[in-house]
Amino acid sequence: MIRKLAPPLLVLLAAVGLWYAASLLLLSDQERFLMPLPHDVLAIGFGDPDNLVELLTALALSAQVALVGLVVAFVIGVGLAVAMSQAKWVERSLYPYAVLLQTIPVLALVPLFGFWFGFGFGSRVLVCVLIALFPLIANTLFGLRSVTSAQLDLFALHGAGRWRTLWKLQFPAALPSIFTGLRISAGLSVIGAVVGDFFFKQGEPGIGILIDLYRSRLQSEQMFAAVLLASALGITVFWFFGFLAGRVVGSWHESVREPRT
Repeated sequence: MIRKLAPPLLVLLAAVGLWYAASLLLLSDQERFLMPLPHDVLAIGFGDPDNLVELLTALALSAQVALVGLVVAFVIGVGLAVAMSQAKWVERSLYPYAVLLQTIPVLALVPLFGFWFGFGFGSRVLVCVLIALFPLIANTLFGLRSVTSAQLDLFALHGAGRWRTLWKLQFPAALPSIFTGLRISAGLSVIGAVVGDFFFKQGEPGIGILIDLYRSRLQSEQMFAAVLLASALGITVFWFFGFLAGRVVGSWHESVREPRT
């Protein structure tokens, strides 16, 4: 346990030390609002009950948006990947547009979503879906296609149909890749929720709205606290799906085995 926790804790201590050094040595007292000291962020951003309640309320809304967006992206992404894995013509028809979706500057489309669909919950979820969709499609399709021809021939020899082969062979083989896509898309979905807040400045404030509000008011301690909370949300969902992958996939796949030291 100590061997696992010591390296990240040492990196954290080094990062905090660099933060203190940059704030104290590079900035004057008048400029310190650009990078407040860590203990000031903790005392004002998290230590003040009013600020803490405001931050946690906004974080809960952003987490809800990110979770719904991730679920929608998962359903659509896995569904499209399954369809593409079963028919080459479907892959040739849809995969180029999935790649195009990844290359489109979503930030340029966000204002349009507001005009078309309003500035509420649904538009914010749509931003998360667009950002999180491609990794799920690409990783799931890769996993489904990773089955060897010998395994497919064995199932065919025993009279297994297409859907039985998909359920009994291809899906289990694809689980590590699916969870990899989930881990990537979970973090991207959190980014999408924050980005959506920056543009959809109406309704209940999410964490992105608070970051922009604190920035405009030069409330740097609260702004840094909001950024830290948003980062913590992204790390938490990434860790959760990594933990879930270890429990679902088990120890049979190399991706969840402990590396040799």
